[in-house]
Amino acid sequence: MHILKITRRTLLAMLGMAGFAGLARANSDTADMIVIFKGSRRLVLYNNGQPIRDYRIGLGWAPEGDKSVEGDGRTPEGSYYIDRRNPESAFHLSLGISYPDPNQISAAQAEGRDPGGDIFIHGGQGRRRQRGDWTAGCIAVSDREIEEIWQMVPNGALVVIQP
Repeated sequence: MHILKITRRTLLAMLGMAGFAGLARANSDTADMIVIFKGSRRLVLYNNGQPIRDYRIGLGWAPEGDKSVEGDGRTPEGSYYIDRRNPESAFHLSLGISYPDPNQISAAQAEGRDPGGDIFIHGGQGRRRQRGDWTAGCIAVSDREIEEIWQMVPNGALVVIQP
C-alpha cells in the first residue's frame, strides 16, 4: 500500500480551500489564524475569518524585507503554522512558527548560508530596554498578551506574515 505524505502546511491550505474555517470550533476565544502586519506592527487573531484580538508588536531589529539567512535580524514573510510551544522561554512563553520551509532552506544553502530558524511569537515586549524592534527575527508582545495568545491559539493554527 502506498501512503501519500502531505506536509502540515499543505494540509492546512487544502482544508482552508475546502471551507475549514466553517468547521473550526465556534468558540470565539479560539483563534484559527494569526495575521502579522509587519508595516503597521500589528498581530491580529482570527476565528472563522473574523478578527477577535489585535496586538501591537515588536519585530526583528532589521524588519524591512523578508528573512533569508540567520543573523539578518529580519522577521520572515509568508504563510506558516504554529508548530511548537515553549513554556520555558527566556521571553515568558513562546509559540514556534514553522520557518524555514524547504524553499527557504534551499535558497539559503545555494548562497552557502544557514536560513536560521527558531522564529517565535513570544513575550518580553515592553520590558526595560525591549521596546520597538529588538528581536533576532521573532514577533514580540507583552508577557500578559502572550499568556492570552497562548491560551487562544492551538498548534497547527495558520500564521500569515505580511510586509
